[in-house]
Amino acid sequence: MPDYNKLELTRLEKIERLRAQGIDPYPSRANRTHSTAAALKAFEAGERGSNEPGAMGGAVSPEVSATLVGRLRAIRLMGKIAFAHIEDGAGRIQLFFRINDVGEAGLAQLANEFDLGDFIQAAGTLMRTKTGEITLRVTAFHMLAKAVTPLPAAKDEEVNGEIVRHAALTDPETRYRQRYADLAVNPEVRDIFRKRAAAVRALRAFLDSHDFLEVETPILQPLYGGAAARPFTTHHNQLHQDLYLRISFELYLKRLLVGGLERVYELGRDFRNEGVDRTHNPEFTMLEFYWAYADYEQVMDFTERMVRHTVERVTGGAVVTYQGHTLNFGGRWPRMDLKESVAELAGINVDDFPEADSLRAEMKRRGIPANPAAPRGKLIEGLVGEFVEPTLIQPAFLVDYPRDVSPLAKSRGGDPSTVERFEGFAAGFEICNAFTELNDPLDQLARFEEMAAAYAKDDETRHPLDDDYLQAMRYGMPPNGGFGMGVDRLVMLLTDQANIREVLLFPHLRKTE
Repeated sequence: MPDYNKLELTRLEKIERLRAQGIDPYPSRANRTHSTAAALKAFEAGERGSNEPGAMGGAVSPEVSATLVGRLRAIRLMGKIAFAHIEDGAGRIQLFFRINDVGEAGLAQLANEFDLGDFIQAAGTLMRTKTGEITLRVTAFHMLAKAVTPLPAAKDEEVNGEIVRHAALTDPETRYRQRYADLAVNPEVRDIFRKRAAAVRALRAFLDSHDFLEVETPILQPLYGGAAARPFTTHHNQLHQDLYLRISFELYLKRLLVGGLERVYELGRDFRNEGVDRTHNPEFTMLEFYWAYADYEQVMDFTERMVRHTVERVTGGAVVTYQGHTLNFGGRWPRMDLKESVAELAGINVDDFPEADSLRAEMKRRGIPANPAAPRGKLIEGLVGEFVEPTLIQPAFLVDYPRDVSPLAKSRGGDPSTVERFEGFAAGFEICNAFTELNDPLDQLARFEEMAAAYAKDDETRHPLDDDYLQAMRYGMPPNGGFGMGVDRLVMLLTDQANIREVLLFPHLRKTE
């Protein structure tokens, strides 16, 4: 049984009073003729053709009738009249109640049984008040849903002619746990998720317009692969089989290239059993595409155009402001060699240290933390994260990565220790990752075996050998370029949010006691 507070108990009493009057506080049907935005538009269109005087000295459009619905956001009682504001998904509009229109009983019911947060249906005609506000002059109204718990407020509100101070819903932990309340009271939060939806639409539209086929691959997989991450494990009871939530789409999407689908993409959820920080969440949205007969140079060019298209569709331009930085997605992104960047910013020429032990010793000599069990490639990645990544504020590509941290990428000609791989960065963090994909089944087998040995002590980065994927490769896989992007991180940039939880409707949170 909920532990109701005094305000909630008062509202529960109102529910009982309504029911005693034969009024259902939660009716099954609503009869809306217009959204608030459509009603305003219809009135303005009619008003352009007439300027007849209306009630209260204002002007009224030629009989624009409407039935509106929404949540009560403000109520002001003034004797024989009352004003209210309601809000729906399209906007906000004022309601005007007059005793001559709704009767004494109706006005009393509004005063006694309706509260802020309730959902109401109101019918009437549109007018413009002396102050110029378009308003629905109500002739009939009823309850659609009674709110038992008062919503927190994003700011102080005027209630019955007085300013009421609320405890604003600003605590991030509470906002994430009660996203429904956060959305209800913070319009800027609703705007974040509208922009998120616009970004997803733009990405899909761009890929569709370039002849990519959207597909769906298994979320439950008998083997995990395609990334260096620890999976979530589950169990299929009927099959008596352990399964994994996917950490990547990659190995299944590339199987489709073997089958003759030359351009494929998937936009969906991945799951990685990893820590939570400002750019990581265990469940996140990924976009991956694979493009037969392309290489990482072509994918870089394509990435620039796709991201620019998305930024422009969401924001109206190619320049965005993120945490005080002005980011320009309109030009060509610099291509920065990874080893040269590490040498310049960390002071270490990694070619001088061809073994993990020697590189680790040099890092320790310089006072740089080094995992004693990490292979050489992971140490180099650590140097990138520590010294290079934070400097990449403007959009840029870091290219040519160590082979031993890129088991699915093709080696560069003449340099078997380096692969054709790039990562895209902006605002100091990674937003995408891509390869010229390895399509030699013999080399791929050797890579898997190398990884099994190199990462035997590190479950988080171990890449299991996938016999079925190797079988697919043996049928013949065309040369191809592959790409993956964290959609949540792109949305962070587009909405100027410093924490990934702000762009996830329901982020993962620690269980409360």
